[in-house]
Amino acid sequence: MTSLNFPKTGHSSDSILLFPTSRFQSKPFLPSSRGYRYSSGLIVRTQTLIYASSLSNGRTNIKGPREIQFVAKAQPVAVELVEDKLRDPQTSGDAIRQRFLDFYAARGHKVLPSASLVPDDPTVLLTIAGMLQFKPIFLGKVPREVPSAATSQKCIRTNDIENVGRTSRHQTFFEMLGNFSFGDYFKKEAIKWAWELSTSEYGLPADRLWISVYEDDDETFALWHDELGIPKERIKRLGEDDNFWTSGVTGPCGPCSELYYDFHPERGTSDVDLGDDTRFIEFYNLVFMQYNKKDDGSLEPLKQKNIDTGLGLERMARILQKVPNNYETDLIFPIIEKAAELANVSYALADDSTKTKLKIIGDHIRAVVYLISDGVNPSNIGRGYVVRRLIRRVVRTGRLLGVKGDGMGDLQGAFLPILAKKVIELSTKIDADVKTRSSRILEELRREELRFVLTLERGEKLLEQMLADALLNTPGTETAPCLSGKDAFILYDTYGFPVEITKEVAEERGISIDMNSFDIEMEKQRQLSQAAHDTVKLAVENGANLAEDIPDTEFLGYNTLHSKAVVEGLLVNGSPVAQVSKGSEVEILLNRTPFYAESGGQIGDNGFLYTTEAENEQKAIVEIKDVQKSMGNIFVHKGTITEGTIEVGREVEAAVDANLRQRAKVHHTATHLLQSALKRVIGQETSQAGSMVAFDRLRFDFNFHRSLQDKELEEIEGLINQWIGDGTILETKVMSLTDAKGAGAVAMFGEKYGEQVRVVEVPDVSMELCGGTHVSNTAEIRGFKIISEQGIASGIRRIEAVAGDAFIEYVLTRDNYMKQLCSTLKVKAEEVTGRVDALLEELRLTRNEVSAARAKAAIYKASTLASRTSTIGTSKSIRLLVESMDDIDADSLKSAAEYLVDSLKDPAAVVLGSCPGEGKVSLVVALTPGVVNLGIKAGEVIKPLAKSCGGGGGGRPNFAQAGGRKPENLLGALEEAREQLKNLLEK
Repeated sequence: MTSLNFPKTGHSSDSILLFPTSRFQSKPFLPSSRGYRYSSGLIVRTQTLIYASSLSNGRTNIKGPREIQFVAKAQPVAVELVEDKLRDPQTSGDAIRQRFLDFYAARGHKVLPSASLVPDDPTVLLTIAGMLQFKPIFLGKVPREVPSAATSQKCIRTNDIENVGRTSRHQTFFEMLGNFSFGDYFKKEAIKWAWELSTSEYGLPADRLWISVYEDDDETFALWHDELGIPKERIKRLGEDDNFWTSGVTGPCGPCSELYYDFHPERGTSDVDLGDDTRFIEFYNLVFMQYNKKDDGSLEPLKQKNIDTGLGLERMARILQKVPNNYETDLIFPIIEKAAELANVSYALADDSTKTKLKIIGDHIRAVVYLISDGVNPSNIGRGYVVRRLIRRVVRTGRLLGVKGDGMGDLQGAFLPILAKKVIELSTKIDADVKTRSSRILEELRREELRFVLTLERGEKLLEQMLADALLNTPGTETAPCLSGKDAFILYDTYGFPVEITKEVAEERGISIDMNSFDIEMEKQRQLSQAAHDTVKLAVENGANLAEDIPDTEFLGYNTLHSKAVVEGLLVNGSPVAQVSKGSEVEILLNRTPFYAESGGQIGDNGFLYTTEAENEQKAIVEIKDVQKSMGNIFVHKGTITEGTIEVGREVEAAVDANLRQRAKVHHTATHLLQSALKRVIGQETSQAGSMVAFDRLRFDFNFHRSLQDKELEEIEGLINQWIGDGTILETKVMSLTDAKGAGAVAMFGEKYGEQVRVVEVPDVSMELCGGTHVSNTAEIRGFKIISEQGIASGIRRIEAVAGDAFIEYVLTRDNYMKQLCSTLKVKAEEVTGRVDALLEELRLTRNEVSAARAKAAIYKASTLASRTSTIGTSKSIRLLVESMDDIDADSLKSAAEYLVDSLKDPAAVVLGSCPGEGKVSLVVALTPGVVNLGIKAGEVIKPLAKSCGGGGGGRPNFAQAGGRKPENLLGALEEAREQLKNLLEK
């Protein structure tokens, strides 16, 4: 320790800056506030105040090389430089996570990886809890694969987004540590281990821990009090809203018990409220699934009792690292520090408002990086809207902090990628895939930020004007100012302002938003733009009951297309039946099958089921048109009974349509080749975002920020056809998931994998985890052709292609078209392009000639109308012409109006209308400068005229055009326009 003294200065307050001696002569050292060790230093006066340290009796301790403020006193003040204590590595976020997993692994739990933030569950948009990947097991829809498990699950929640940065614990992205029991252990072990983890493993003082239990759960209360010795006064009974979990209106449910950490035990045990955020933080929740809630609301005990727990990693890090909020833990604070650096501010010195903004940035950029990594790209719907909303909130918040450009001098640059690099740096122990996808993540963030910035300034100015108008238009002091929903929608639809940002800015000014009218505008847009789509119901009715009685279907289709099987179940309209007759649509469950069920992007097989009598006489035929998986691994064969009757327990002959299966195999293997070719041509960072393998084509969606060039598509096709021509034999292996990933196998988008996986490899070309059917040799594919490449969402491209028989059919069809074209044009195939270009040029010239002729005709007709001009005004000097010109097209009508307004003496007004086609109206208003100077504008004249004709339009003050859809109203509308102009001009 070194004490440094300096005399009183002449100022009432000075700032001083601390430098490490080794760096003093070069430049000031502005370090982070954490993790530095120095034993000596120099004090230098400066006018820059960065960090205000507390002073006590004229002395301050500086932990590490930080800037401080010195308040001059009558006597010299000693400033001590004290070595920082390095943080215990066992309390780092990464260590806390690993200690949790190791703790439960030692107690028989299988450690499983985090599921994607994009859940399989269609009832939720994003993964919001650790138990979500196990929900089918808890609901009894699929059998357990392990008796107990432990995970660290990435989660996203945006329902409390307005609290992010404002409270000490709310986040959008967080990690939930969890231990789960699937009928293995129950309350006693769960409670014992939770206590042991908290007090022994993490070393939390027992006297600082409080417990909540469900109000009627005496068993849990006794386990905490009698078994573990928790004083009764530190165990609180809470009601159903706080401490009883349900999966829905009916289904599995049970009481909860929660562990809380007490930051202020000195406040005592009387009148304690566990919801007091200033004193307590809930860090561990134990859910005891022991009941099934029936339709009448009554509870019955479950046959299999389960445990579902969640421990917030960031919350535990806050406790162990002894920081005031989750944001200042080592999981998030390095990101905040980087944001502060870009904004040229000090977090330590910042006021509450600035700190809140920095916390918002630190939290949101973290969420965005992991979402994009898991395949969610910015868009205006669903998950994509969540990403876009968070990105735009970060961009706007950064601007409010003063970040310009990339924050490092490039005013045209983007700062989100710089922050994202820090998130990626911290991601290794959370999700190793984030680093491998970093190029795509950074490019997506850069593109989205720059796209938003283009409209942000205009949108901000418009919002400011709208808010000012809302304040001015408030009729009285008792009425709160309100921004219309229509205005909020314009900002959303035109300028890309998420309504939440508009609402946030408005509330800062004390202005509300009419959300009802905003929702109406949104619904109008959805109705106009929503594309129709079909939803396949994968789960049959009464599925949970069937799952108990029917085992998984044994799939034989890798090795054979024919097999005998037994009918295990029949369903009609989702309900079980014992027998089905000719003409009925039916779903059939077999004990074994050669039929492939739709999964991994590949559609289900088609074929037939036959039943026969002993004399080989056909008794029933079922035509299978689709096969789906339900309730885990039960195959549902969907078809129509074309002959006879089929019943449960009957043996059938199952036969897959070999031709259609081969088409699917060809397209599936071609999809693997396509992904490899894309990675080689446009970059390894591109990844699959979806696929479809059908009998007639394949579809492959992938992450990329621009359309592919023709030469790139040609190179991709060339590579694939080269690999096809190589005649490479495919290799298929079953191995552990860890070994497969270690070998470099690529996982299919959106798929979940068990411990053992199937790996399909085209040696030296591709290796993927895949349960689909494939050719044995690439030569079976025969040929490959891309038929389209297009964008389907922001950052998502789609390729459609054909291979095998579909490729041959495509080429033959195109060849027939070419032959017909050659015959019609009377040229050779290689001359078609030149001939078409020549014809298009001839057509263009002819159209120009026709247009010129029509304009001349219109002008001639207009000249005959000039005599119908009337004079109005007080001096009868203003000429007015309002006429219909029959079926003249819009361009000719414009030429006629321009001719008339030029030929008539100023001042003059011309209004013309025509009906150029069925259900069409064309309108034009032309004014000379003398009329415009009277304050009359062509646009204002044409608006009511167009509205009467069922249309709209506008233009310059002296000239406006419009269209309409009601020709029957034209003459009446022209008369109204005549009267309108008369009234205006005579004034």
